[in-house]
Amino acid sequence: MSGRVKATALALLALALPAAAQERPTLTPQRDVAVTYRVATEGQAGEMRMSWLAAQGLMRMDMPGGQGWMVVSLRDGTGFLAMEPMRALMPIPAGASAHERLTASPTARFTREGQERVAGLPCTLWRVEDAGEQGRMCVSAEGVVLRAEGSGGRSGAGRLEATAVAFAPQDPARFRRPEGFREVQSPFGGSRGSALPPPGMAPPTR
Repeated sequence: MSGRVKATALALLALALPAAAQERPTLTPQRDVAVTYRVATEGQAGEMRMSWLAAQGLMRMDMPGGQGWMVVSLRDGTGFLAMEPMRALMPIPAGASAHERLTASPTARFTREGQERVAGLPCTLWRVEDAGEQGRMCVSAEGVVLRAEGSGGRSGAGRLEATAVAFAPQDPARFRRPEGFREVQSPFGGSRGSALPPPGMAPPTR
């Protein structure tokens, strides 16, 4: 799965995390869950696995091929990117773009459109408009985004859809910083969309 596909996947999920005071779905999983997504964009496709530790407000995304994983706090945006082949750990500071990709602007607008089923689960279909982007998503009552698709904008056109959803307690150890990894600095700037490379694209080290 290419870095471009995963970057688009994150941008699609961003449309599903609004801050506007209006009718909107609950978009943070209310209990522990692991989800496998099929992601497609501009002729490319791949698989992405994500899990949530609800009580601690943590999200983990596993990269394909044993490349590593990313853990982000949905409360303050801090976290880390663990690059397994390099045994390297890159911290994610609060306010870095990794968190911004997982949030929407306060002006995001949501419109309820109906009910569907994805991966065997019922979900509510929403139309979303945010910062020049348009998309749709289907969200379960537990706050799990089961499908999201965007028509363009800074993320490009793309689609992600859950193929498997497992509600089960997650091991907190999987969300902790790994031991024995050397810490590296991010060479990326702090502006939106540039502080963290798309998962799957290992950054250079110093």
